Amino acid sequence: MRYSYLNILLLLFLNCNAFSQTTDSLRQKIQKVLSTKKATVGVSIIGNNDDSLSINGTMHFPMQSVFKFHIAIAVLSQIDKGIFSLDQKLKIEKKDILQDLHSPLRNKYPNGGNIAISEILKYTVSESDNAGCDILLRLIGGPKVVEEYFVKNNFKDVSIKINEEVQQKNWSRQFENWTTPKATNEVLLQFYNNKTKLLSKRSYDFLWKIMKETSTGKARIKGQLPVNTVLAHKTGSSGANKEGITAAVNDMGIVFLPNGNYFYISVFVTNSTENSDTNEKTIADISKITWDYFSNAKK
Repeated sequence: MRYSYLNILLLLFLNCNAFSQTTDSLRQKIQKVLSTKKATVGVSIIGNNDDSLSINGTMHFPMQSVFKFHIAIAVLSQIDKGIFSLDQKLKIEKKDILQDLHSPLRNKYPNGGNIAISEILKYTVSESDNAGCDILLRLIGGPKVVEEYFVKNNFKDVSIKINEEVQQKNWSRQFENWTTPKATNEVLLQFYNNKTKLLSKRSYDFLWKIMKETSTGKARIKGQLPVNTVLAHKTGSSGANKEGITAAVNDMGIVFLPNGNYFYISVFVTNSTENSDTNEKTIADISKITWDYFSNAKK
């Protein structure tokens, strides 16, 4: 019996040690990708079995449109309280719709109209609509209300101070909306697991439906994954300034594996002098390395 017991302990030790080495290998592969990049990159990865790693995970990164995920959550929380409803239509005037920024919603409703909150949310998250974003912020009381929601619910490192109109027209002010890769994954984890019932079932189902329908960032997390991979995610982008520095190329979300498992991944690229394709490929490379790890890992 003692021999058998010792054997079991030895096997457990070897398995744990092997797993640790594999995790180190995953980190090393990601760091190899980053070692040649003229950029600051933050990474946070969590498997659905709680295996995790981070690189620059607590560093502050500008969110750009990633904050539309947080805004959607704040709107849905007010819907759950009965303040609004998903089916409720808002009377939107032409003057209420941003004219100079990316907005498929404006393209559909150039003169405004009676638009359901659910449709505005879908455009804002799935298509990263800037006009829809600011309509939602005005509806619930502004950026401060979103930040206060996350503070109240004990989420750290989420700073949301300004709307899209201000953010896109003032390069330096985009840094007021910041988060960390680890904080982003914590929000993803808590709202996907929904163990504390922060969202009703209807709001939960709606949120993850529009996250899975995201059409932006095809060359980022999803760039090198199998064609039919299911991904619920939100991107953020700043473009480059006149000095050629890119402040934000971001993607965060949940990647669903064919074996039924999934992993959370948040990658933020800032202070980059690389071109757009390289910035996006950096995210895609990290995502593919992580996909391979979780597809093959045995624990």
